[in-house]
Amino acid sequence: MQNSFAIRLMVFMLLFLCVHSHAQAKKERSLISTLYHPDVIPDVDEEAPHFTLDGQLGVLFATGNSASTSIKGGIVSEHETRWWSNRYFGELLYKESEKGKEGEKEREVTAERLYGYAQFDYKLNHRDRRLFIYGDYENDEFNGFHYRSSIAAGWSHQLLQNEVNEFRYSVGPGYSFVSVEEETETSINNGFIARASAEYRYFWTTGAKFRQFGSIEAGSHNIKTRSETSVTANIFSSLALKFAVTLTHETNTPEDVAELNTESSISLIYRFF
Repeated sequence: MQNSFAIRLMVFMLLFLCVHSHAQAKKERSLISTLYHPDVIPDVDEEAPHFTLDGQLGVLFATGNSASTSIKGGIVSEHETRWWSNRYFGELLYKESEKGKEGEKEREVTAERLYGYAQFDYKLNHRDRRLFIYGDYENDEFNGFHYRSSIAAGWSHQLLQNEVNEFRYSVGPGYSFVSVEEETETSINNGFIARASAEYRYFWTTGAKFRQFGSIEAGSHNIKTRSETSVTANIFSSLALKFAVTLTHETNTPEDVAELNTESSISLIYRFF
């Protein structure tokens, strides 16, 4: 388990460095001027392309009656062009807790998850109306699955976009891929799904931002929902503080796996560009 986590962490960091290096090279060639977008308030002119990349890191150490270490890191990127609106997200969660065994205390890994998704929206003649392609991947060492992944495609709509508010939704059919661990007993398997998601953002003139995201994947054996509520406040020009609450729920989980999971986190965000 230790080796597998190290490999995933190395892959995660290599991906991060590759994206950052690629962006820096473009900046040196002066091409970044067409993509650079330093403001938190979105550019409502869709004819002006821009690209953003934010790195997130949250670390929590607890000592005393219970000792634990939690690390949550992620990458969030958005890319707007004349015909495409793309969003990318990657997240790594790792937690160690101190547990007592036969009178002795030992540290054990109690959470280890790698999750990411990407969505590509193709803008039609009416730029607010789009067609989307979505894909995600999840590898959680404590949910009874080797991995889970899904793809979907369909209709997307940018219903609202101005300097204060932004709202978009997408809905369409898809397919879910599931690899179950040998000792896991569950009826969840590969199959067709219906996926829908919605996202609302509110921007303050100070640069602070509120975001509410929700998604649902409904299949014949399971319904997965995910909700994230977050508030982001600027500290310096490229540094911000983010507080987030994430809820995930499933209707059909393996034995000894909770249906509802709640995560509260405080992270530092660095905007590379």
